[in-house]
Amino acid sequence: MIVIGIDPGLARLGYGVIEVNKGDIQMLCYGCIETSGKDLRASERLLKIYTAIEALFEKYQPSHVSLEKLFFAKNITSAMGVSEVRGIILLAAEQRSIPITEYTPNQVKQAITGSGRADKRQMQDMIKRLLRLDEIPTPDDAADGLSIALCHIHILR
Repeated sequence: MIVIGIDPGLARLGYGVIEVNKGDIQMLCYGCIETSGKDLRASERLLKIYTAIEALFEKYQPSHVSLEKLFFAKNITSAMGVSEVRGIILLAAEQRSIPITEYTPNQVKQAITGSGRADKRQMQDMIKRLLRLDEIPTPDDAADGLSIALCHIHILR
């Protein structure tokens, strides 16, 4: 089973790809898709994200996509951009009939560290340990993508 975890964002979308094979969990890749509001129109940014997500789906053929649920208390402008990105991800997954599960940040923290109140550093340390990595994945958005994928895998077990 291959799971792609996605931390959606318009300027920077983090992702992590994890494979589970006979109980062994292995990180395949992680990274970010970045778009600049200075150089690209909103529609161009969304197309860039869609194209990159499509390439990830094509390369890794995931059996599942896990996505962070949208939660914004203050910045409505950011929420609108992230909502549009989420729509792109949902569309791309649906076109390939890939199931999607959404998790709140607290659900991800709980699944990874055992505490819904874990801080960023605790999360990163656990991701490094659980995936047997030599170093903490960077940038934070990519580490978040791995956390979201790993959350889904832990919840399935």
